[in-house]
Amino acid sequence: MRTDELDYPLPLDAVATTPASPREHARLMVVSRSDASVQPIHARIADLPDFLRPHDLLIFNASRVLPARFKGRNLRTGGAVEGLYLRAPSSDTWEVMLKARRLRENALIELDDSAGAPSGVRFVLLHQAAGDEPGSWLVRVEGPPDALERVGLTPLPPYILAARRRAHLDIADADDRRWYQTAFAADAGSVAAPTAGLHFTHELLARLSARAVEHAHVLLHVGTGTFRPVETETIEAHPMHAEWCSMPEALAERIRARTGRVISVGTTSARTVESYFALDPALPWPEHLSTRLLITPGYTWRALDGLLTNFHLPRSTLMAMVAAMLPGGVEHLKALYAEAIARGYRFYSYGDAMLIL
Repeated sequence: MRTDELDYPLPLDAVATTPASPREHARLMVVSRSDASVQPIHARIADLPDFLRPHDLLIFNASRVLPARFKGRNLRTGGAVEGLYLRAPSSDTWEVMLKARRLRENALIELDDSAGAPSGVRFVLLHQAAGDEPGSWLVRVEGPPDALERVGLTPLPPYILAARRRAHLDIADADDRRWYQTAFAADAGSVAAPTAGLHFTHELLARLSARAVEHAHVLLHVGTGTFRPVETETIEAHPMHAEWCSMPEALAERIRARTGRVISVGTTSARTVESYFALDPALPWPEHLSTRLLITPGYTWRALDGLLTNFHLPRSTLMAMVAAMLPGGVEHLKALYAEAIARGYRFYSYGDAMLIL
């Protein structure tokens, strides 16, 4: 499949800079999975119970977003440094992605606190790290065990930050820490939110439960690769990023014995479930795994009957996955996106949603 097939024009003002308030007021486009000729229904997230049936099973990603973005300065040159925490290989080392000029081994970086003042937390650049993330460094941290909580900012995607700059919006990080986290987030490890889950409040979950709609949790820690553009000529040639995920074997048994539909809330939940169902059933069930699953049109879904997801960036693997769930593939998806744009839907992480059933 050619990557340019996943291109579409999006007006700059269609990028959501803040979430709907309340969350359930986000718009919802409901699309048939079986018949491309059926016109979509336009509703709200609050209407979701009306489109589900008793014993349908919603699967959420319970990963918690880390305050992974940070700012500071190079104490040798005085130059500004921005970066993103990726992981902690040991108690006193981090792997980070850095945006700065003239970085060298043994450089000493002092980090700012959330107010922009020196935090007292520093790190020393040890060496560039090997792995999926280009430009990443291994650093030795000089600070307390909760250093990331002290210096970290919400790791909003670049397109939200750019849209805010265009709109001259200055929004406190405390607001984003609240907004950019699902109501059911548990295990910390993501550097981006599983955004479809952001639409759900405890009240909505209670209303769904009252209608006998079931739910379950998987875990996939979202990495920086989720924002990586596809730069290859074909989507299949894209070097797919690896992500850590986990799904209980008991959930797989529930899915196999289902009496209702199995609906993934978000592409990360979908990737987790389908990765586990692709394993050899004769082998022991792994507690966790690293997945590089790429889902494109023509994919045979092993476990899922539906998908709730936001509107995604052009030329992305996420668009390819959503197109794989639609009866009309990529052209169907682009027609739906064009209709959403014409109707004023809001796009990307803080935007509106599509339900494919």
